[in-house]
Amino acid sequence: MNIKIEIHYKADCRSVQNNSLPLKGRKPEQIALQWWKQIKKEMSHRAELVKELENEEIKRIMNDDLPF
Repeated sequence: MNIKIEIHYKADCRSVQNNSLPLKGRKPEQIALQWWKQIKKEMSHRAELVKELENEEIKRIMNDDLPF
């Protein structure tokens, strides 16, 4: 038996991913959690790039000659 999972999330824009996964004696919640962890892992590279850009911007702002 398979379980159909649909996850709505907001990353670059609103996104939806869906999948049909076999239960294989597991609870649907376990499968959903495992799949969600996989999505987060795949998207973590993008998050790192965003953090790097944010840090660069903060450094640029802090290095400006502020009048106060």
